[in-house]
Amino acid sequence: MNPPNSKVDLRSDTVTHPTEEMLEAMRTAPLGDDVMGEDPTINLLEEESAQLLGKEAAIFVPSGTMANSIAIGAQTRPGDEILLMEDSHIFLYEAGGSSRLWGVHPRPISSTDGCLTAEDINSRIRPDDPHQPITSMVCLENTHNMAGGIVVSPEQMAPVITAAKKHSLRLHLDGARLFHAQAALDIPAAELVKDFDSISFCLSKGLSCPVGSILCGDQKTISEAHRLRKLLGGGMRQAGVLAAAGRVALAESVPRLKDDHRRCQILAEGLANLPGIEVSPNPTHSNIVFIRKAGSTAEDYDRHQTSLEERGVQVFSIGPRGLRAVVHRQIDDLAIERALEAFSAEFQS
Repeated sequence: MNPPNSKVDLRSDTVTHPTEEMLEAMRTAPLGDDVMGEDPTINLLEEESAQLLGKEAAIFVPSGTMANSIAIGAQTRPGDEILLMEDSHIFLYEAGGSSRLWGVHPRPISSTDGCLTAEDINSRIRPDDPHQPITSMVCLENTHNMAGGIVVSPEQMAPVITAAKKHSLRLHLDGARLFHAQAALDIPAAELVKDFDSISFCLSKGLSCPVGSILCGDQKTISEAHRLRKLLGGGMRQAGVLAAAGRVALAESVPRLKDDHRRCQILAEGLANLPGIEVSPNPTHSNIVFIRKAGSTAEDYDRHQTSLEERGVQVFSIGPRGLRAVVHRQIDDLAIERALEAFSAEFQS
């Protein structure tokens, strides 16, 4: 929990430290050389993750960016085109990896309530023309970070999935915060991802692990992902010390995510009561909320970020989108109260 005299760190749910249970599991984990396939702790984590999502296989990687990247590389060819949202993490925050690494052209599309639509897919399939790239993959994101942690429901995804399959497109889900969607919808993650060919999820976002992400999919995709992980330098040796924390997270961190959702809604409601303040989404869907003040510019939000830190609260300015606050395990009820006091002083001064 947040110590009483420390800053209330709402910048991201990646700032969490491992739990005592994780540290003990890391200390005692059986180890081996994972590049040789001999780390028993990693092997268990991969088996458990694949089973949890109802897929054939899984691979442990250092980051969500690597998981998404090798998912794209393993299922496309150079010169292909992928369809994705213009405010997706893959498009905005992964250093242009699809084009730089794999020669795959990203085609960004405006999102609708955190998702694409069937019309988006059907209207952008490239014709069989040697002048144009081949449309080969659709990437979705759940929860959707830049839409304020919006949870994308099966009803929203179903028409997109149908359209993708109609055109024989591969489907990848950036599920960095997939278990937040599971918690919000009360639907098992395996049900949410049953129609996707590959799924990534982060162990270090919301689940309190120090490092790591998982990519799940069919055996062929994961076999190629092993090759691409090696290419990118992601083959680690006795990395079971990291995977051990992941096994604890899936058992213990996932069930408590609803606490983060509850506290995020309390934060959002308190902020919405301040004059001139708008929160999005309202009500919140998961553990993320965006905060905007009427008439403010991107530069104003940068100044608010600096000023709020001086008041003991850390948030991120996300340009014209406003300030982003993310609730996590180390934010308790007292931290929410302290944050609201700082926001009130900041916006009413």
